[in-house]
Amino acid sequence: MPRTFLVIDDDRDIRQVAKTSLELVGGFQVLVADSGQRGLTSAREAKPDAIILDLMMPDLDGRKTLALLKQAPETAAIPVIILTAKVQADRQNLIGQGAAGVLVKPFDPMQLPDQVCEILGWGPSGKDNDRSDAAEE
Repeated sequence: MPRTFLVIDDDRDIRQVAKTSLELVGGFQVLVADSGQRGLTSAREAKPDAIILDLMMPDLDGRKTLALLKQAPETAAIPVIILTAKVQADRQNLIGQGAAGVLVKPFDPMQLPDQVCEILGWGPSGKDNDRSDAAEE
Protein backbone atom coordinates (compact mmCIF):
# COMPACT_ATOMS: atom_id res chain seq x y z
CA MET A 1 0.00 0.00 0.00
CA PRO A 2 1.51 3.36 -0.97
CA ARG A 3 2.33 5.93 1.67
CA THR A 4 0.08 8.97 1.99
CA PHE A 5 1.06 12.64 1.93
CA LEU A 6 -1.02 15.58 3.04
CA VAL A 7 -0.15 18.78 1.15
CA ILE A 8 -1.24 21.94 2.98
CA ASP A 9 -0.90 25.07 0.85
CA ASP A 10 -3.20 28.02 0.19
CA ASP A 11 -2.07 28.23 -3.47
CA ARG A 12 -4.26 25.98 -5.63
CA ASP A 13 -1.61 25.64 -8.35
CA ILE A 14 1.09 24.56 -5.88
CA ARG A 15 -1.29 22.01 -4.33
CA GLN A 16 -2.13 20.58 -7.75
CA VAL A 17 1.47 20.40 -8.97
CA ALA A 18 2.65 18.77 -5.73
CA LYS A 19 -0.27 16.31 -5.77
CA THR A 20 0.31 15.35 -9.40
CA SER A 21 4.06 15.02 -8.89
CA LEU A 22 3.79 12.87 -5.77
CA GLU A 23 1.10 10.66 -7.32
CA LEU A 24 2.39 10.21 -10.87
CA VAL A 25 6.16 10.41 -10.34
CA GLY A 26 6.35 9.09 -6.78
CA GLY A 27 3.44 6.64 -6.69
CA PHE A 28 2.09 8.07 -3.41
CA GLN A 29 -1.48 8.75 -2.34
CA VAL A 30 -2.01 12.48 -1.77
CA LEU A 31 -4.57 14.46 0.18
CA VAL A 32 -4.72 18.25 -0.01
CA ALA A 33 -5.86 21.08 2.25
CA ASP A 34 -6.08 24.75 1.37
CA SER A 35 -5.49 26.20 4.86
CA GLY A 36 -3.73 25.44 8.11
CA GLN A 37 -7.03 24.80 9.89
CA ARG A 38 -8.28 22.37 7.22
CA GLY A 39 -4.86 20.75 7.24
CA LEU A 40 -5.03 20.14 10.99
CA THR A 41 -8.44 18.51 10.58
CA SER A 42 -7.25 16.35 7.67
CA ALA A 43 -4.12 15.31 9.56
CA ARG A 44 -6.15 14.22 12.60
CA GLU A 45 -8.67 12.32 10.49
CA ALA A 46 -6.44 10.74 7.83
CA LYS A 47 -3.17 10.34 9.80
CA PRO A 48 -0.97 10.64 6.69
CA ASP A 49 2.56 9.24 6.61
CA ALA A 50 3.97 12.74 6.04
CA ILE A 51 2.86 16.34 5.57
CA ILE A 52 4.15 19.01 3.19
CA LEU A 53 3.26 22.37 4.73
CA ASP A 54 3.45 25.83 3.20
CA LEU A 55 5.14 28.33 5.51
CA MET A 56 3.30 31.48 4.44
CA MET A 57 -0.49 31.20 4.56
CA PRO A 58 -3.14 33.66 5.73
CA ASP A 59 -4.76 33.20 9.14
CA LEU A 60 -3.07 30.05 10.47
CA ASP A 61 0.43 30.16 8.95
CA GLY A 62 2.85 27.27 8.59
CA ARG A 63 4.74 27.92 11.85
CA LYS A 64 1.52 27.96 13.89
CA THR A 65 0.18 24.92 12.04
CA LEU A 66 3.45 23.05 12.66
CA ALA A 67 3.32 23.90 16.36
CA LEU A 68 -0.28 22.67 16.63
CA LEU A 69 0.55 19.46 14.74
CA LYS A 70 3.48 18.76 17.07
CA GLN A 71 1.43 19.52 20.22
CA ALA A 72 -1.42 17.14 19.40
CA PRO A 73 -0.76 13.52 20.41
CA GLU A 74 -2.54 12.14 17.33
CA THR A 75 -0.35 14.13 14.89
CA ALA A 76 2.90 14.74 16.80
CA ALA A 77 4.76 11.83 15.20
CA ILE A 78 3.84 12.71 11.60
CA PRO A 79 6.91 14.14 9.84
CA VAL A 80 6.36 17.62 8.40
CA ILE A 81 8.33 19.11 5.53
CA ILE A 82 8.09 22.88 5.26
CA LEU A 83 7.60 24.34 1.77
CA THR A 84 8.59 27.99 1.42
CA ALA A 85 9.30 30.64 -1.18
CA LYS A 86 11.77 32.25 1.23
CA VAL A 87 15.18 31.09 0.07
CA GLN A 88 16.64 32.53 3.25
CA ALA A 89 14.21 30.62 5.48
CA ASP A 90 15.74 29.77 8.85
CA ARG A 91 16.02 26.02 8.25
CA GLN A 92 17.62 25.22 11.61
CA ASN A 93 14.94 27.16 13.48
CA LEU A 94 12.18 25.36 11.57
CA ILE A 95 13.81 21.98 12.20
CA GLY A 96 14.17 22.94 15.86
CA GLN A 97 10.42 23.58 15.91
CA GLY A 98 9.78 20.03 14.69
CA ALA A 99 10.03 20.16 10.89
CA ALA A 100 11.69 17.16 9.24
CA GLY A 101 13.17 19.41 6.56
CA VAL A 102 12.65 22.43 4.32
CA LEU A 103 12.07 22.64 0.56
CA VAL A 104 12.18 25.89 -1.39
CA LYS A 105 9.60 26.98 -3.99
CA PRO A 106 9.59 26.79 -6.89
CA PHE A 107 10.38 23.08 -6.79
CA ASP A 108 11.01 20.74 -9.70
CA PRO A 109 7.95 18.45 -9.91
CA MET A 110 10.08 15.65 -11.36
CA GLN A 111 12.43 15.83 -8.35
CA LEU A 112 9.87 16.42 -5.57
CA PRO A 113 9.22 12.74 -4.70
CA ASP A 114 12.97 12.01 -4.47
CA GLN A 115 13.56 15.14 -2.39
CA VAL A 116 10.87 14.32 0.15
CA CYS A 117 11.98 10.69 0.35
CA GLU A 118 15.55 11.83 1.01
CA ILE A 119 14.43 14.18 3.80
CA LEU A 120 12.29 11.45 5.35
CA GLY A 121 14.87 8.68 4.95
CA TRP A 122 12.57 6.72 2.67
CA GLY A 123 13.92 4.74 -0.26
CA PRO A 124 12.28 4.38 -3.68
CA SER A 125 8.48 4.12 -3.56
CA GLY A 126 8.51 5.42 -0.01
CA LYS A 127 10.07 2.36 1.63
CA ASP A 128 12.20 2.97 4.72
CA ASN A 129 15.95 3.04 4.10
CA ASP A 130 16.64 1.98 7.67
CA ARG A 131 14.88 -1.31 8.32
CA SER A 132 15.32 -0.95 12.10
CA ASP A 133 12.94 2.03 11.98
CA ALA A 134 10.36 -0.06 10.14
CA ALA A 135 10.60 -2.77 12.80
CA GLU A 136 9.75 -0.24 15.50
CA GLU A 137 6.52 0.90 13.82
